Amino acid sequence: MDRQAVSKGAGHAVRLLCINPEEENQMSLINTEVKPFKAQAYHQGKFVEVTEETLKGKWSVFVFYPADFTFVCPTELGDLADNYAEFQKLGVEIYSVSTDTHFTHKAWHDTSDTIAKIEYPMVADPTLAISRAFEVLIEEEGLAYRGTFVINPDLQIKIIEVHDNGIGRDAKELLRKVKAAQYVASHPGEVCPAKWTPGEETLKPSLDLVGKI
Repeated sequence: MDRQAVSKGAGHAVRLLCINPEEENQMSLINTEVKPFKAQAYHQGKFVEVTEETLKGKWSVFVFYPADFTFVCPTELGDLADNYAEFQKLGVEIYSVSTDTHFTHKAWHDTSDTIAKIEYPMVADPTLAISRAFEVLIEEEGLAYRGTFVINPDLQIKIIEVHDNGIGRDAKELLRKVKAAQYVASHPGEVCPAKWTPGEETLKPSLDLVGKI
């Protein structure tokens, strides 16, 4: 907890904020490495274990959502299911994550036509540890915000997008961003401009470009 001190100057009380050194050193999760974790997931009719080691060597996307058997969530997960083959062509695995158990994931998969389409792992986070590590946990509710994280084969987080829970996401736009992340990773010195899609021109930042875009 932050500490506060009060001093008096020029006849007025002045409140000085003493910042917690740990909070002062906090940084964005961008380019940080995924923290170690262990979880159960429901995947293609089986319960499987997923850890950070599972992610090594290929691109991954973690898609956090509030809860099973809800309203916006199945529309998002169904959208990902409809586009899953395109992610697979890029060598990308999708992991949906909520604070439900893996048993609840199975029950939802068995009873919902939309969720029945899912072929990617549905990760369970009932201990809240994964949601907390990715900084999307709503502590007072025990639920996650709609957080999307693109992770490279070295376990580094390259894209973060977090929505309030009333706002759904778009799998095709996520697919575009993954393609951009993969392009930049394989083409050092190049960057992708707004709305970039494969085949379009990229930029090579240099002094000559300053003020000319």
